[in-house]
Amino acid sequence: MLQKKPLILVTNDDGITAPGIRMLIRIMNEIGDVVVVAPDKPQSAMGHAITINDALYCDPIIIEKNALQKEYSCSGTPVDCVKMATRQILNRKPDLCVSGINHGSNSAINVIYSGTMSAAVEAGIEGIPAIGFSLLDYSIDANFEPATTYVKTIVENVLLNGLPKGVILNVNIPRLEKKEIKGIKICRQADAHWAEKFDKRTNPMGREYYWLSGEFINEDKGEDTDEWALQNGYISIVPTQFDLTAHYFIKELNNWTLHD
Repeated sequence: MLQKKPLILVTNDDGITAPGIRMLIRIMNEIGDVVVVAPDKPQSAMGHAITINDALYCDPIIIEKNALQKEYSCSGTPVDCVKMATRQILNRKPDLCVSGINHGSNSAINVIYSGTMSAAVEAGIEGIPAIGFSLLDYSIDANFEPATTYVKTIVENVLLNGLPKGVILNVNIPRLEKKEIKGIKICRQADAHWAEKFDKRTNPMGREYYWLSGEFINEDKGEDTDEWALQNGYISIVPTQFDLTAHYFIKELNNWTLHD
């Protein structure tokens, strides 16, 4: 049982009015004191981008009457939002940062491109326990209700137990009714990728342009992956880190002839 109300930072990449973040705010209001700093427009697939060549705007906003939370709409990326929150808006480090609930999957390789997860990773860099939540439904009418109990449980466990330095939780939720969700699986990231191509098109003025498309390919047959869990009715949790060092390869690399 939590003894005092934690300070919770909420952000996302779908924009501050997206249904997913509105649901996440509602859940977090049951747990702690909530401050929202989120993009003023969709910022999906922005990865860890930051704004350095344009001015940043971050304004207080009221979206819901009599709301418990304080909210700020930011013109920048999800990572900008976390930086603004920790350096400009909050008077102390939050106890937790939650990002999402994203409309669409951030499992497997998608975590690299995800603005949702990059916001959580930025919080982790700042030493703040952080979780990214995603639902496997891109629709604006996505139903987040079946996931609410699980989201609350995961958050309460992080607040109670903490996370190791540099570890962020990547949580993905299958598109199922509550009674169909089998539970939670702790997983590794599946070895999967996008087979991408650019569709070449011509606009009405005769200028050629390109539209990115692709097919998601999962060749990982393991039953301990996030993709397996999601395909089999489980919520997946992957402990993620921002240290990209391939530690296992350092010893071998030192044996190369790289020095005079």
